[in-house]
Order: sequence, then structure tokens, then C-alpha cells
Amino acid sequence: MTIQMDSRSSAPPPSLAPARPYDARLARWLVTPLQHTCITPNHLTSLRLLIGTACALAFSQGSYGFNNLGAWLLVLSNFVDHTDGELARISGKTSRLGHFYDLASDGFVTVALFVGISIGVGAVQGPYLLDDLPLTAASLLVSAPTLGWLAGIAVALMFVLRLQIEERMGKAGTQQASLGGFETEDILYLMPLVTLLDGTQAFLVAAAIGAPLFALWVVWDYWRGLRLPNVARANRPEGAQ
Repeated sequence: MTIQMDSRSSAPPPSLAPARPYDARLARWLVTPLQHTCITPNHLTSLRLLIGTACALAFSQGSYGFNNLGAWLLVLSNFVDHTDGELARISGKTSRLGHFYDLASDGFVTVALFVGISIGVGAVQGPYLLDDLPLTAASLLVSAPTLGWLAGIAVALMFVLRLQIEERMGKAGTQQASLGGFETEDILYLMPLVTLLDGTQAFLVAAAIGAPLFALWVVWDYWRGLRLPNVARANRPEGAQ
């Protein structure tokens, strides 16, 4: 869900604008019939929150079947996350409170995902991961739940800092890298393949390493943004929510 801002002066020409992600296009097509109904973007955010929570609970069970169920719930949750913003844009039902609710839901679901995976892995594999991975929790003497919290806290830090960046620079300041209609976060759509190949444990280790490293990049991006003018506030129309 987004805050409406006057970005006409800074918007790139149509020929240079990045292609809209495929999932966002599909989400807009699906929610278009809802724009004149009583359904609000906050309703869709709440739906995403429920699906994301169910996803984390499924992963926390640790079994192969529940991991696969959690992976498909993650795909659904990630897609539904696009619907609230699309409905807000086409219906004009935008609000600052709704924007924060959306971001808070994103942060909660992502943190719960990693914690849920770590609980499930720990329940099945034991407190330490003992396998043939080149870099394992056992070799670092770190428990599976600790890895989950490490990844989750790093993600939470990224959400907080990106919110601050957006406040200063607008949505353009937090735009994800995209290529041919796909964004960085779309890699989560491959999670069913990870669980099908029984790679949940490896995913947890990779997340515990990659998330803190990416958080360091976001910290640097935030520090760089502090040196720039407060573009978002300068471009926000008077009285906008």
C-alpha cells in the first residue's frame, strides 16, 4: 500500500520507465472489480497477514509435507501483498495509516517466516544442524533457532531503515532492482522448488548469512540518504495523507 505523492516532475519518460512486475499486473487485474465495493486495501493487507502467519506456522512443524505447504502459502502471501497496493492506487483509498499497516505486516510476516523455518528445522534436525553442508550451523556452534532470529532481526532492521529512506526520498528511493518484469523479491516464488528438493535447512543457513550482509548494504544506503535533501517531504502535496 502506498502514499500518493506528486511525482510528475521526477517520473521517467514512459519509454525509460521499468516494466511493471508481472505479479503486480495480475494483482491489478484481479482487484479491479473491487474498486467500487466495500473491500478496502486494509482488508487485503489483513488477508496477507493471516496467510503469512499460517505460512510460518506450517514451516514451524518441520516435516517435509508441512514445509511444502508453507512454501505454497508463502507464494500466495507474497502475491496477495501486491493486491492491497494495487487496489489503493486504482480506487484512491490511500492513507498513511494503511501504508504503515502494510509495512508492519510485511515485516512481521518475513520475520515470522525465518523464525518458523528455524523452529521446524531445529525440531527435526535437533538443536544443531549436522549434515554435509559446506557451511553449517554446527560448524559455527550456532543453533537453528538462533539462525532464524539472526535472519529475522536483519530483515526487521531493513524494513525500518527502508521506511526512513522512503520518508526522505519517496518510493523511488526504495525501488527494487527489476529485469524484464521481475523484481528481486520474486525469488521467493521459487520456495516450493526449495522445499520439494528438501532444501529448507540450506535455505535457513543461506538466509542467516545473506540477510545480515544485505542489511549492512541497507545501512550504507540509509547513511547515504541522510546526506541528501528530504525529497519526499518537499514533493508531498499539501494536505496529503
